[in-house]
Amino acid sequence: MRGKVWAAVTQAFKLPMALIRRMITTLIKRVLMSRLPSPKMAGQTIVDCNRRKMVVGLGNPGMNGSRHSVGMAVLTTLAERLGAPDSWRSDRQVSGEVVVTHLQDIQLVLLRPKLLMNVNGVSVAKAASKYLISPEHILLIHNELDKPLGKFGIKHGGSARGHNGVRSCVDCLHTDVMPRLRIGIGRPPGKTPVDRYVLGRFSQEEQNVLDSVMKQSVDILLTYITDSQPQTSPAEGRRASHKNKSRTLSPPQDTTEEQKPS
Repeated sequence: MRGKVWAAVTQAFKLPMALIRRMITTLIKRVLMSRLPSPKMAGQTIVDCNRRKMVVGLGNPGMNGSRHSVGMAVLTTLAERLGAPDSWRSDRQVSGEVVVTHLQDIQLVLLRPKLLMNVNGVSVAKAASKYLISPEHILLIHNELDKPLGKFGIKHGGSARGHNGVRSCVDCLHTDVMPRLRIGIGRPPGKTPVDRYVLGRFSQEEQNVLDSVMKQSVDILLTYITDSQPQTSPAEGRRASHKNKSRTLSPPQDTTEEQKPS
């Protein structure tokens, strides 16, 4: 009987506690967003905003190797591919680590937020303000529960679909037009709580699959960033294979492209 009473009390407080957490998160965002940095381009002359883009790896700082921070891992791989693995600089104005580099004629800002996932959007909004980057030119990289490990794809805007980091970006930028590279991590097995699962680390077997995913997703990122006129691509997408081969990504609005193992 005592167990039933306790269960009823716990259930009664679930919704209020969820609302309280949401209110606290909103308050933190407002405080952190109270002062946006002045527009600047790392001491350089301001250029055509259409030739400047930002790529953001969503995650939790200090949790490298976790499923939740896989977006940061992909972004780190991208920096290495661009020849800037040691160019990360901590920027207090944007509450994150930043690399400013070039890809062809595009000024590219790479951002790793130093805030918790639920308020990653604050860092993104601050960097967008500082570097004068419009939301449609901000690409978010994040983990995706609804995709199995080994699958990844680009989604063009739309709702956050339950991802707290994306929701934070949507709230802080006041729009949901940002394209996203979604890296599949799969659903937790059995009755494992989602929060424990996403904060957990990849097994060695999973890491082997992820290594291939990161290489191929960077290929897709480079193509996507430089492709000014995307072409139509299959909505079902592709799954990661073990071949490090660049393929053109050109999905229409609200579609994804993935890779399949060969």
